[in-house]
Amino acid sequence: MQSLTHLLERNRTWSASMLQQDPTFFSKLVRQQSPEYLWIGCSDSRVPANQIVDLLPGELFVHRNVANVVVHTDLNCLSVLQFAIDVLRVKHVIVCGHYGCGGVGAALRHDRLGLVDNWLGHVRDIAGKHERQLARYPDEDSRFRRLCELNVIEQVVNVSQTTVVRDAWRRNQFLALHGWIYGIHDGLLRDLMITAEQSGQLEPLYEACIRTS
Repeated sequence: MQSLTHLLERNRTWSASMLQQDPTFFSKLVRQQSPEYLWIGCSDSRVPANQIVDLLPGELFVHRNVANVVVHTDLNCLSVLQFAIDVLRVKHVIVCGHYGCGGVGAALRHDRLGLVDNWLGHVRDIAGKHERQLARYPDEDSRFRRLCELNVIEQVVNVSQTTVVRDAWRRNQFLALHGWIYGIHDGLLRDLMITAEQSGQLEPLYEACIRTS
């Protein structure tokens, strides 16, 4: 049987390092979880949520799936969203995609990968919805980059349409939605300028973001 002892050793080194920086670090984590942010991102191993925003454990609640998709039949994602908003009372929901996303690329090219093809059908639907815009780009790489952005924009809209978010806004709970994209090539986050704190704000922002190319 193959052992993962090296990972356990790295864990012990990390734990000792955290305690050296702050002897109360783990005891504080045990006592409470009070993040202000929910991150809905891609499962890609190159996009570690906490690290790229320089936040410690306990400061960011995270949900990740292939291609950072939010659909109304995904009880896993919806449960995370509900727990974050209703129980943890997060103030910000960040949908973050990334350039070079393998799932988005597969959807754009209509690759056959297996079971995940069914999941990526949601991204193919977005490509179909914006087919005319994508066709204006001169090469596949630029179409790929734009679809990564469009996927984030559409997922922010999907988050806004969940009963969890609508109910929070209806009871005047402060909650802001944000759409960001991450560049693996440079480590930088980019704001896609689709940020809303109530439902009425989203439609004009959506239209402006879709026109941007």
